[in-house]
Amino acid sequence: MKRFSNHITRGYACQNRPMNLRQMEVFRAVMLTGGVGGAAQLLHVSQPAISKVLAQAQKQAGFALFERVKGRLLPTPEGQQLHQEIDALWRGVERVRDVSRSLAAPRTGTLRLAVSASLASYLVPRTLALLCSRFPGLKSHMDILIAPIMVEALLDNTVDLGVALQPNDHPNLQSVQDWRCAFACVMPEKHPLARLETVRAADLRGHRIITSGPHSPYGQALLRAYGREADRLALDLTVRSSTSACWYAQAGAGVAVVDRAAVAGQSFHGLAVRPFHSRERLAVSILRNRYRPMSAVQQAFCEVFGSVWKDAMGKD
Repeated sequence: MKRFSNHITRGYACQNRPMNLRQMEVFRAVMLTGGVGGAAQLLHVSQPAISKVLAQAQKQAGFALFERVKGRLLPTPEGQQLHQEIDALWRGVERVRDVSRSLAAPRTGTLRLAVSASLASYLVPRTLALLCSRFPGLKSHMDILIAPIMVEALLDNTVDLGVALQPNDHPNLQSVQDWRCAFACVMPEKHPLARLETVRAADLRGHRIITSGPHSPYGQALLRAYGREADRLALDLTVRSSTSACWYAQAGAGVAVVDRAAVAGQSFHGLAVRPFHSRERLAVSILRNRYRPMSAVQQAFCEVFGSVWKDAMGKD
């Protein structure tokens, strides 16, 4: 048995200063794998690089860390004792790294959302489903609110984000992202209009139309979408949301023109969905209180919602 005498151990008796973290990491890797080659594989570096750092570590320690026995590199008694201390220290270093990673990219959090009814049928639930894979400990709450109430909830910090169709403006709110949403025409699958590839306003003549009240921003947008045909259409059944309009159409009560967000993901069984020819578009925005910082979870929600929107809606 002899002390390891190559460049790894030369000059080890002259320093006696603490090792740095890299030297500890290399020494620990050699101890775990039983050699320089194994340590190089474990740390994904070359063997000469391991030998160089190990020689520096031994020099810093001021005593031999290893000895060569029948061609094998074995720790000295001093090296074994030092390894016990470094191993305990290294577990603490790894905990610090884990905490730092979790703070930089948290896997938990809370998210309170106010959502327009159309966006609550598929787009927001799909976003939350994907977000939970990134944040397994996520706790979320979603309220379906009309635009004026959504503004109040954002201003008094009852919710973190608002996902709004036809959002209301307010100087203390900021739009994080915006999209434009086209219209679609929905009817039972066996309805005559279901044979058309695209439905135009003139095609709606003679059919009972499910619509929204003309005094709401949504209803006014629908009137603009109908264009000159609005006065010729049987706008007989008025509902408060596009989701309700889809339910009525599904039940056979008539034909409805709704925002495409309401039928994203084909959420309604037995309902035919066709593009509605119109240049009219609805605004969709993610809103936040401009005086509150955005958390990592909120930022991730905005990112994921954008991807879900692109996949489900394409380009309008």
